[in-house]
Amino acid sequence: MESEFSFRRFGSLCLKMILMVGIAFFALSACDREDEEKVKESDFAVTDFSGDVLRIVAGSENKELEPIIEKYAQDNKVNITIDYLGSLDIMRQLQSGEMEYDAVWPASSIWLTLGDDHRLLKHSQTTSISPVVFGIKQSLAEELGFVGEEVHTEDIIEAIKKDQLEFAMTSATQSNSGASAYLGFLTAIAGSEGGLTMEELQKPETGEQIQQLLAGVNRSSGSSNWLVDLFLTSDYDAMVNYETLIIQTNKELEAQGRETLYTVYPVDGLAISDSPLAYVDHDDQKKEETFLAFQEYLLSDAAQKEIEATGKRSRYGTVTNDNKESFKPEWGINVDQVISPIRWPSSDVIKEALGLYQTQFKKPALTVYVLDYSGSMRGEGHRQMLEALEEVLLPEKAEKNLLLGTSKDQTILIPFADEVEPSLEAKGNDQEMIELNSDVQELDVGGGTAMYEGIQAAYDLIEEEYGTELDQYTPAIVVLTDGQPNGELTFEDLDNFYQDFSHDVPVFSILFGDAREEEMEEIASLTNARVFDGRSDLVNAFRQVKGYN
Repeated sequence: MESEFSFRRFGSLCLKMILMVGIAFFALSACDREDEEKVKESDFAVTDFSGDVLRIVAGSENKELEPIIEKYAQDNKVNITIDYLGSLDIMRQLQSGEMEYDAVWPASSIWLTLGDDHRLLKHSQTTSISPVVFGIKQSLAEELGFVGEEVHTEDIIEAIKKDQLEFAMTSATQSNSGASAYLGFLTAIAGSEGGLTMEELQKPETGEQIQQLLAGVNRSSGSSNWLVDLFLTSDYDAMVNYETLIIQTNKELEAQGRETLYTVYPVDGLAISDSPLAYVDHDDQKKEETFLAFQEYLLSDAAQKEIEATGKRSRYGTVTNDNKESFKPEWGINVDQVISPIRWPSSDVIKEALGLYQTQFKKPALTVYVLDYSGSMRGEGHRQMLEALEEVLLPEKAEKNLLLGTSKDQTILIPFADEVEPSLEAKGNDQEMIELNSDVQELDVGGGTAMYEGIQAAYDLIEEEYGTELDQYTPAIVVLTDGQPNGELTFEDLDNFYQDFSHDVPVFSILFGDAREEEMEEIASLTNARVFDGRSDLVNAFRQVKGYN
């Protein structure tokens, strides 16, 4: 059996495991932008000083460190910006060889090793460690018999099969927490001791059991941090996420007077995030010195204590006595416990596993695209929309970005202008999707913007055709519009309609042209969804939204 080891040994062992992994994923082109534009568009920025900007792309789980970074930037008069992307997206940007950032900060070293085909990186260092765990409402964890006990993956599958447990989780093909948890589940299901093998992965019983487990996913996400936002603004029973984000969620739940989550570590399928920060070598000595000074600060004892206070363990996997109060035993957390993480599979096995997740193992998606065909879309807007749709409808293109669906996926298009047009539908991930793409190319553009009528039509269709079996799918409505709604229905009508709708179906919006962002945010808030900005890159917005169902 695999021997247990403490977090102090994780760094060296992780390196050995990563050296086993080499995989050629498909590359995406990075966007070229000027520094000034990046400052305006960044998710986080401290740009109060003269001089260059240290531009970082990071996993969303690092948002919790923003106060620490801001203090460093202000104290040292350093300009820093951060854009948040999924760890797999960071890997793909590295593979393009055209990395626009000065530093990368994903959740796991694996994605740097797999992505750095062009040897762009140097000075990579682990900045913190966090296990990927289940957070389950305390009362439910007690009912399941998980409190104070070792929990195996088999126990979780049994709870799901008995309809006792549902959970939210990020997509395994879009986010590190989802990918890590998924590989951990597979390792446990296969009973692998030395890393999941291709033979173990391809056994029918492995596929059957992972499908039973993933059938428990009731909401999907492309972002670990957004999953926390969803959980805090809604009422879900459980989620799979980083230990640090479970801690942050519990702090907020306590502040709201709500029930906290109990942390469950699947003892036979536990994965760990080691949060590496690495420099992208642009042959700029001054920038490199700025990076090294920032990295040195993050690795200092003072900064490590501040990082621990957010719920991340130190880069050695330890927690100082001063910060143990953040890791509360009543939340199921024991920082003194020896934890044994999985061994990562080989590159070929990871590639095959992610492909199987997207096309066979995950719960089928039910996606309804509500598309603006009003007069304002004529010309360039219409062309861009069709180009973006091809990325998710045409199997050959979808497969390149790990977006190809399962054979049971349901894809529906509802065009709208003055009125809502008849829907177009396809099942599966092959010929019907090709025909659907051909059909949408032939639709005419012109008329008004009956957007709310289109959304309501989508809900009506879901209720009529899938209402009794909706729990077998991950459903979502995706709205694209370039203007302002001018039909008879209003947001208030949608609000009233949604209150009477008996299913959890989010409406994700893609901003385009002159679409009213505030109105789209209202719809997202109402339906527990989010808004994607397609104004600068519509194709990428369509790719991103697929990570949420």
